Amino acid sequence: MELHSDETLWYFFKKGERNAFSLLFKKFYPQLYVYGLKISNSPNLTEDCLQNFFLQLFEERDKSRNINNLKAYLFVSFKRRLIKKLQQSQKNIPISEAQLFKTNFNFSAEEISIHQEVQFLCTATLNTLINQLSPRQKEVIYLKYYSEMKVADIAEVMDMNYQSVLNTLQKAMKKLRVSSENQQIKTILKKN
Repeated sequence: MELHSDETLWYFFKKGERNAFSLLFKKFYPQLYVYGLKISNSPNLTEDCLQNFFLQLFEERDKSRNINNLKAYLFVSFKRRLIKKLQQSQKNIPISEAQLFKTNFNFSAEEISIHQEVQFLCTATLNTLINQLSPRQKEVIYLKYYSEMKVADIAEVMDMNYQSVLNTLQKAMKKLRVSSENQQIKTILKKN
């Protein structure tokens, strides 16, 4: 099964495709775990809650609605579940979301270093992907995103009509999107 987007992943997950659930779990579990740990400051509570979250997600997949942003949906749903669990564990002490974030949500030097390394790798990957585009597509990307030109100005600079610029930009972005998603899926599958 080849998955090109989170929407496709979610579609196959809702249909009960086991590979889709596996990819969904592997793709989002680590991110949700780290996020949950920052909220709860408890590895055991975070892991228990996250495993129950994925179990319930799987069991109720056919009842799940269509969503526009899978990552945001998962983060919001898990955060709500974890905060509810934390509030239940603090039986006599009311705890607000603001209090949780004020006391628990901190960054370590290692996390910042890792984030910088990931940004570097993403930049290097984007550079590689952009350089695989046609010369015309590269120029459109450069003028639009690096020089911050409007489409009408790009058309003038490149001596193209407005619609041709839009088409070239759309094709370039689609190619970048598909290439990056294919690379992400290959990376996920290599880890298995």
